[in-house]
Order: sequence, then structure tokens, then C-alpha cells
Amino acid sequence: MTYRLLALLCLLPLAAQTQASSSFRCGNALVTTDDHMAEVAGKCGDPVSRDFLGYRERTDDYGYRNEVQVEEWLYGPRNGMYYYLRFEGNRLVNVDSKRN
Repeated sequence: MTYRLLALLCLLPLAAQTQASSSFRCGNALVTTDDHMAEVAGKCGDPVSRDFLGYRERTDDYGYRNEVQVEEWLYGPRNGMYYYLRFEGNRLVNVDSKRN
């Protein structure tokens, strides 16, 4: 039982870290995963760069496969940090940040 508790306590910081990377603050606005590209652009403005990465095959809840467009937007630098927002099918799926 104590090993399970110890393992859970070790994994909690990872879960908190994952949650923190799923949102991005733009001034007073906050964008989170599953937001539409138009929402992000409306809240954050135009990105510094916008790169088309290709297509990805996704399977929906009903088992149908389709290809969605994958884009990465770059915002920054803000206090030395660059923020990379990844969109799949016009929806925000990941926010990553790197210090330059």
C-alpha cells in the first residue's frame, strides 16, 4: 500500500505540470486547449509566425478517420519566453514554452 501512495505522490507534480502547459495567457485573456483558432487570434492577436506542419490522421468517436491540418503558431518573446501553440483541425491541442 505504501508503494502505491509513494508512486502517486511522485506522479502528482507531473500531472500539475501537464495542466499548466495546456493554457496560455494573453494580456487579460486566457486560451486553453480545445479553443478554436479564431478565438485564440481574437484574444491574443496575430502570432509572430504561423507554420503549416502538414496533416495528421485522426479517428473520431464513431470510428471514422479523417485528415486534419496541423499548424504551429509562435508568440513572444514575452519576458524572454517563446510560446508555441499547436493546432490540429483548427483546435488548440498543445501549448509549449521555451526560454531563448
